[in-house]
Amino acid sequence: VQLQASGGGLVQPGGSLRLSCEASGSTLDYYAIGWFRQAPGKEREWVSCISGTEGSTFLPDALKGRFTISRDNAKNTVYLQMNGLKPEDTAVYYCAADSKVGSSCLTGPTFDSWGQGTQVTVSS
Repeated sequence: VQLQASGGGLVQPGGSLRLSCEASGSTLDYYAIGWFRQAPGKEREWVSCISGTEGSTFLPDALKGRFTISRDNAKNTVYLQMNGLKPEDTAVYYCAADSKVGSSCLTGPTFDSWGQGTQVTVSS
């Protein structure tokens, strides 16, 4: 499965962005899809995950209430809705897939297919 991330940009603190992760080459809802981010000088951080097929969603406690992951099967796209953005959310955001059919976020997915990343900058 090939992934294309988009939707990043410059936003003021408190603003919102919706990132998109569009898949090609396969039906995205078969797979667990994760969002990750990496800020300059920092390690990559897991942001969210949506399981294949049944679509359970998971986020770190620190991001719950501000970030939401969802999937539109008709568009073969996973979204990351980010509200109440803070300067510390500035990073390159990546989406990734565990390309095993029926993969689940609960069973330690192996993300083996990555999109190219989209820059999110939160600044006034």
